[in-house]
Amino acid sequence: MTQRCRSIVPNKPLLEAETVPCMARLMLSAAHKSSGKTIVTTGLCAALSAQGLVVQPFKKGPDYIDPMWLTQASARACFNLDPYLMSSQAIVECFSRQACSADINIVEGNKGLYDGLALDGSNSNAALAQLLGLPVVLVLDVRGMTRGVAPLILGYQAFDPAIRIAGVILNQLGGSRHESKLRAVIEHYTDVPVLGAIGHDTQLALTERHLGLTPSSEFDDAAQRVRTLGQRIAAQVDLARLQQIAASAAPLPVLKHAVPALVPASATVPVRIGLARDCAFGFYYPDDLAALQQAGAEIVPFNTLQDVRLPEVDGLFIGGGFPEMFMSQLQANTVLRDGIRKAIEAGLPVYAECGGLMYLARSLQWNDSVYQMVGALPADVVMHQRPVGRGYVELELTGDALWPVNSVAASCKVRGHEFHYSSLENLDPELKFAYRVTRGHGVDGSRDGIVYRNVLASYAHLRSACGSDWATGFVDFVRRNKIGSKAQVGSGSAERADESSLAIEF
Repeated sequence: MTQRCRSIVPNKPLLEAETVPCMARLMLSAAHKSSGKTIVTTGLCAALSAQGLVVQPFKKGPDYIDPMWLTQASARACFNLDPYLMSSQAIVECFSRQACSADINIVEGNKGLYDGLALDGSNSNAALAQLLGLPVVLVLDVRGMTRGVAPLILGYQAFDPAIRIAGVILNQLGGSRHESKLRAVIEHYTDVPVLGAIGHDTQLALTERHLGLTPSSEFDDAAQRVRTLGQRIAAQVDLARLQQIAASAAPLPVLKHAVPALVPASATVPVRIGLARDCAFGFYYPDDLAALQQAGAEIVPFNTLQDVRLPEVDGLFIGGGFPEMFMSQLQANTVLRDGIRKAIEAGLPVYAECGGLMYLARSLQWNDSVYQMVGALPADVVMHQRPVGRGYVELELTGDALWPVNSVAASCKVRGHEFHYSSLENLDPELKFAYRVTRGHGVDGSRDGIVYRNVLASYAHLRSACGSDWATGFVDFVRRNKIGSKAQVGSGSAERADESSLAIEF
């Protein structure tokens, strides 16, 4: 399991196929959602890491929170693999790039093994498993089950013979007697090995709220929680057999790298992009951050809850998160809020997604509490008890979009996802929008991507993968704005923003 293959240079396109035999890998899936996949996967990553193995986690589908826990457990960034947002080549490229330097690669599925949007299952967990040659281990919530577990397993095997169900982990057992019955039934009726039996345990849980699990960034004891999960999973799952299954995966065809594209001359102008990263804002895909860097941006983190001044930056990226959980702290940081508002009025380029959009609005209301936010966008945010927008979105760019978000210049369509419990009220009727919504909700069911000065703020989350290259477009916009601002200052046609008060470099 410690064999290493040649490293793959990140973030470059791939061409020809070659076989790389050393990527031990498997998928953790289930019969339905809420079966305990994330708890088990996090515990497995922690347990295997504690043995000294290099564990690379992946998450199927659009998700920010589960990957935070998987990253905490493995000490390696978790990458999302999404058949709806990524092409097959992009998925293979992303997986191969990260997998080659790991001892074992674990992909956590979403929902059930065969669940997905498409009737033909082309974007299901099973389709991803087949694409990447992943042996599948089913995590089964067996509460209330005995003999019925056998037809469940047999049905999953028969539904698609191309999928190799290599084992099951029994979860939420009622006790040793329950476990014995289930093991006997599975051994008698199926050829699928039981790799683990996990009893009902209140310590094998992570706090949940409206968007799923609570992010690991909100816990001071996240590392200890994960260690505890790892210890308890290690005591109830056959880790050695799990590694054998991962190692038995067939060699995966991996593509060679193409010659990198020429970098525009303007890309030699360095830019610094401030990244809001704290308990309130933490929804970022690692490959998006890598794409920003590859486009020539230096990422400069800042804390919306604690920092009173912005760092010296040429643009801002404020991602999603839970600003509603930190309304009072965000309001209390009046100096930073005022600095961001003034910077936006002075022309600072800003890209904001969901939680970032909420933060840039005038106010945020949840129940009877109303708190003041940045006030840059002419809108007020109201939280609701049920989701307003949830799932994948399809967007068409309007003529008001500030930068391209597509790798194909001729295309004006892009896919993304949204999951928000808030809506916007008291919108300025003169507001411009970057997107027409053809699938999803966005701001009002038909539009998304508020455009104000050099700000683009949307409920939609995009990914710089296969057909969406927002990161390159944004960095280029920031760079052109910086060059233009310096030219104006040099010619005396415009005054430079007061850096002593804004701490921003244009």
